[in-house]
Parts: sequence; structure tokens; C-alpha cells
Amino acid sequence: MDWIRRRAGSVLAVSLFALLGWSFVVAASMPSWFDSREDCALTLHRSESYDITVTSQWFPPRAACDFGGGDVVQFISPTKSAILTIALILIAVVVLGSLYLVARRLFEPAGVVRSAEAVDLRARQIRHLITGGTVSFVLIAAFTFANVFALVLGGPLGGLVGALAFALLLSAVAASLDRQIGPLPSTALDSRRRGVAVGFGTFAAIFAATALTGDLPFFRFWAAPVGAIASVALVRMQWRRLARRADGGAGDGDTIEEDLLGGPRS
Repeated sequence: MDWIRRRAGSVLAVSLFALLGWSFVVAASMPSWFDSREDCALTLHRSESYDITVTSQWFPPRAACDFGGGDVVQFISPTKSAILTIALILIAVVVLGSLYLVARRLFEPAGVVRSAEAVDLRARQIRHLITGGTVSFVLIAAFTFANVFALVLGGPLGGLVGALAFALLLSAVAASLDRQIGPLPSTALDSRRRGVAVGFGTFAAIFAATALTGDLPFFRFWAAPVGAIASVALVRMQWRRLARRADGGAGDGDTIEEDLLGGPRS
């Protein structure tokens, strides 16, 4: 069980990729979103497409072409639909289970405290801000392109899974950077919690900005600098709160990450 818990992040990543792949397969099995009636006519060898009614659903995966007069043909065979449904259930179980195990790591014992002794905290903070902002910019810029492919190839589910995977990726990268060049004194648990705050906070910023401009579900390239600024602002806030805590002026929570996440560290 301990091995599974420690590998939960890897299992979650693989299962999310599997779920994304599932969405690609289902989208490819459906009539083309570009012209579903024409796809029905060509695939089912019919001469006319203008009077075809196409119906589809994602769970269980089904699509039907209604040619009128009671002539309804299933675009996805019942066997294929059943296989895809079972596959989705299995993948979803793994995703939810691994997500639960990953979330539990935010409530583990704090562990060993890394001291700030003999460390130039100002230089460390500058490295953290510059590196974090740069990495966020690059990742978000790449995501704006990947998001298009996820939506086109995987439909709404592909876009949703891609967004969740990206938010988790931002959190994992932020936690890793925090552990390497983040605030001190600190523990591995502190870094994980701060990483989650920065990762999901950054994604929330670009999501809100994109929603306000009416561009959803597509993210534009300008989201990259917006996300980088949000990331730097969140990291800077964490450093300042830790400094206040060291000076005896901590916030309402027991720890910096508690202030950001809204809950006590167990």
C-alpha cells in the first residue's frame, strides 16, 4: 500500500492520459463534428445527406443517423459502445483513486524542517520568482496549443481532462521549484501545499481572464504572460507571509500554506 501511495502521482498522470486517449477514440468514433450529416452519408453509403438527423451522446458512447421514415442506423456498434463504456468506468476508478491518494499527501506529517541557516534568502527568493515565472510562461504557452488539439480531437471531455492535467502539472512543477529554491525554513509538506496553491491559483487566473474575454474553451497565447504574472504574485505572497511569520507577525493560520489553502496543517 505504501508503494501505491508513493507512486500515486505517476498513476494519476498515466490514468489521465488514458482518459484523454479514451476521449480521442470516442470522438473519432462519432460522426465528424465538422459535418456530421455528410459523414453519416459517406460512412453508411447513402447518396443524400441534407435530410439526415444525427444524435449522439458520450456516456455510454452512442451515435445514430436517422434517414427518416424509421430508417435509423447506429453509427457506433453496440459492441464497441459496451467496450468503451467498460473502459471508461475502469479508467475513472483509477483516476479517482489516485487523485484521492495524491490529495492525502497534503495532510501527511510535516517531516523534517529544512533550515534557512547560512542561506541567502534574498537571492533564493529572486531565483524562485524568476524561475517560477519563466517556467509558468513556457508551460502555459505550450498549453494554449495543446488545448486546441485536446478539444478538437477529444471534444469537451478532452478539453476538460487536459485542463485538469495541466492544473496538476502546474502544481507539481511549483511544488518541485518550491522544494528546491522556495522559502525557508520549510518542510516537504509545506512545499507541496504551496505548490498546489500556486498551481491551481495560476490556472484559476488564466481561466478567469479567458472567461471574461469570452474565449473559452480556447486559451489564447496572451494567457501565458497573465499566468506568469499570477504565478510570480502568488510566490511573492508566500515569501512575504513567511517573512512576516518569522518576524512574529503571522496571519490567522499556523503556517503560510494554511493561510493560502484555508485549512490547518494536520
